[in-house]
Amino acid sequence: MQRNFVNPETEVQKRTAGYIAQYLKEKRTEWESEVFVQKRRIAAAEESLAKKETKKAREDVRIGTAKSQTLLERLADLRRAEPNNEDARIFPMMYAPVLIRENDKTLIRPMRYACRLAGKPADYDKRFPGTYNARHDSLDDYWSKVYGQHHAVLVISGFYENVPLHLYEHRELAPDEKPKNLVLEFDPQPSSDMLVACVWDRWTKPNESGLCSFAAITDEPLPEVAATGHQRTIITIQEQYLTEWLTPGATSKERLEYILSDKETPYYVHQIAA
Repeated sequence: MQRNFVNPETEVQKRTAGYIAQYLKEKRTEWESEVFVQKRRIAAAEESLAKKETKKAREDVRIGTAKSQTLLERLADLRRAEPNNEDARIFPMMYAPVLIRENDKTLIRPMRYACRLAGKPADYDKRFPGTYNARHDSLDDYWSKVYGQHHAVLVISGFYENVPLHLYEHRELAPDEKPKNLVLEFDPQPSSDMLVACVWDRWTKPNESGLCSFAAITDEPLPEVAATGHQRTIITIQEQYLTEWLTPGATSKERLEYILSDKETPYYVHQIAA
């Protein structure tokens, strides 16, 4: 999202770039302060360990080191001028550009990837962190207030999934073996942009900032995805259905179900993500 405003030209773009710069300045100060806090935590724990081995001190070193490393990487990203592949990845709770339809026009709107439905409490995101995906078989249940009402499309060229290592290797967990996570990158062949079917909602509460957020619709996995140990696959619609999907109020539920069932089914090749 930020990379789109590196070289602003219009007044709106310049104003947006100013908001981004102010936000990053605040985050830089916050992260630098937190690095200092974590380094003090590590130093105190190492001093304690020099006197006596304790589980708490050992955990403080481990957690403090991990948090410091994450924060230092974020600070390094702020100093980096050249874009890289990581800039284009969309993680849950991050904002992404999606297509919606309003007043007979197709618009690009930034929305958060993790849908908080209208009427839900503000802490719902933490209590139920899986709302970045909407299961096809729950559209008429949990998502019934937005399915057929608020539709969007996310344009992507590939996607990432977390897969347990033992499932990827087609084996059971060994005795006393703890599950390990593997991140896989899936890309369609031949390479192409994909239109991911999404639902979205607008959350409001008095005296608080409003929130537009979305969830990608998923279905049973395609065979090559299932073979890796992952159990869901995003639904990518055909371009010929784009306008219909984005105007669900003028489209019957039967037609919407047909659009989802007549989805694109590219062959996905995968690799272990760096």
